[in-house]
Amino acid sequence: REAQLFVDKFEGALGKGKGKKFYAYKVMMTKKWMKFQRDFENFKTACIPWEMKIKEIESHFGSSVASYFIFLRWMYGINMILFGLTFGLVMVPEALMGKPYGSLPRKTVPRAEEATAMNFATLWDFSGFAQYSVLFYGYYNNQRTIGWLKFRMPLSYFLVGVGTIGYSFMIVIRTMAKNANDDGGGDDTSFNFSWKMFTSWDYLIGNPETADNKFASITTSFKEAIVEEQESRKEENIHLTRFLRVLANFLALCTLAGSGYLIFFVVRRSQKFALEGLENYGWWERNEVNMVMSLLGMFCPTLFDVISSLENYHPRIALRWQLGRIFALFLGNLYTFIIALMDEINLKASYLPLFNIFNLEEEKIVKYNMTIWEASLYNGTIPENSTAPPIQVDPADVPRGPCWETMVGQEFVRLTVSDTMTTYITILIGDFLRAVFVRFFNYCWCWDLEYGFPSYSEFDISGNVLGLIFNQGMIWMGSFYAPCLPAINVFRLHTSMYLQCWAVMCCNVPQERVFKASRSNNFYMAMLLFILFLSTLPAVYTIVSIPPSFDCGPFSGKTRMFEVISETLELDFPSWFGKVFGYASNPGLILPFILLMVLSIYYLNATSKSYKEANLELKKKLQSVRNKELQ
Repeated sequence: REAQLFVDKFEGALGKGKGKKFYAYKVMMTKKWMKFQRDFENFKTACIPWEMKIKEIESHFGSSVASYFIFLRWMYGINMILFGLTFGLVMVPEALMGKPYGSLPRKTVPRAEEATAMNFATLWDFSGFAQYSVLFYGYYNNQRTIGWLKFRMPLSYFLVGVGTIGYSFMIVIRTMAKNANDDGGGDDTSFNFSWKMFTSWDYLIGNPETADNKFASITTSFKEAIVEEQESRKEENIHLTRFLRVLANFLALCTLAGSGYLIFFVVRRSQKFALEGLENYGWWERNEVNMVMSLLGMFCPTLFDVISSLENYHPRIALRWQLGRIFALFLGNLYTFIIALMDEINLKASYLPLFNIFNLEEEKIVKYNMTIWEASLYNGTIPENSTAPPIQVDPADVPRGPCWETMVGQEFVRLTVSDTMTTYITILIGDFLRAVFVRFFNYCWCWDLEYGFPSYSEFDISGNVLGLIFNQGMIWMGSFYAPCLPAINVFRLHTSMYLQCWAVMCCNVPQERVFKASRSNNFYMAMLLFILFLSTLPAVYTIVSIPPSFDCGPFSGKTRMFEVISETLELDFPSWFGKVFGYASNPGLILPFILLMVLSIYYLNATSKSYKEANLELKKKLQSVRNKELQ
């Protein structure tokens, strides 16, 4: 009976019986379905942005260089979400439903600036018409609802600012958790070279270019494995190594201290120029702070790279030390910059053109002057006591108070643009022109330029990663004051991907010691999370503690920015909902909840570590059992 069932089932395969055509049709459809699945997987891979470019770079330069471009692509996706939030919920509603340009003083270029408002130099400095547009905080009106949709602009501006920070925290922590799960089993280095030799080739490859990339990828993976094996067997003079590492750290600390002092000195000098009038100075004096910070970020990583050659670390550990030093450099420069500004506030307690911060006393003086100006329009009669008809005044002629939020946003936009231009110029001069010089002058030079000085440049992983992270920190810190910053950063990342991919493949050479990157990018993510935390502190402090400008921005007229939430709860929700929200936001409930979250995170972290150790122990036991069976 079993034999008969077998024959009935497979008689089509034998070329006999009634099932022949059906079996042939089934086999044909199975093959077509498998081909469709393979083509669909290839289509999905092709739809991943820049996937083939990154694979090509990985095949020639190793996984460490490819990890930077994967990180850049991830940052591009994050900024696309931030751009969608700010553009769709802040900039577009204000442009379509808000009051047009020229209807209010905050939406109009002052009369004294109209002559130069459209000059290229003015627009490049993000002043003139660019300043009085949806690009910056001061343009937005404090009207509760705008347009026929009754869109609540102040509430939307506040929630988008808070939501971008919350989303960024969530996605960074989620990515770190995912990478930690992927890295749970450790590396299996048993018979590593045998596996690479006999199982690396993909026999489904039919494209010559793909075959070349696969060949280069296998070669690079062998180089990575050889470096790992050499590092595991290396013997060194421990006393000499310790001395050189102490010396390297001392030199790095001296470099960091000198960089911080230079930033402090330049900021103080810039304040002196500003108090005397920037129109009396040239382009360098007006942009000295931005240029010095960009130049330090360009040259100090190269110096750290020279210092790291003394330490003789494993390439992966050396990369982390390099990242940590450049991270300390950028962070020290940023906070030296802020401390210098705070010191100037304590000394002068007046208008600071660099961050353009006004104290409350000056706002009172400006309000008093505006009251006198309004009274003068009525021939000395105070408007509140007058019954005369209102006088029509062009918004360009109305005096206005300081708008420090817009000025802070302008500074962040200028820093971002200057950093972008510095990066592009560095690629064109430091990589492209250097490669052209080495390539064409090598035949008529006294020594071999390709293997001697200057040679082709290697891709600077640490400098580029830290540049990405700190640029993103500026976006998080300044997007509350300049909603256009995410759009500028999307354009920057998009062009950087193409320009740097081209520069790597055309102008750079692989590193002398190609090493395997970590299976997860959690080291990058940890630095990004730390910068995110530091970047949100100024914005949170602004929202909670500093009064907004009284005649510009969506929160003008309020004592604090967060009052828009209480106003919405009072006017748009039932009274019981406001009471529940007030009880929920009580510090007596929030602090125990935060403590419970911290304890939960600690417990889950300890549990995951124990599971990882158990997995490794089980793996060792299975290997030992297998070795006994082979013996």
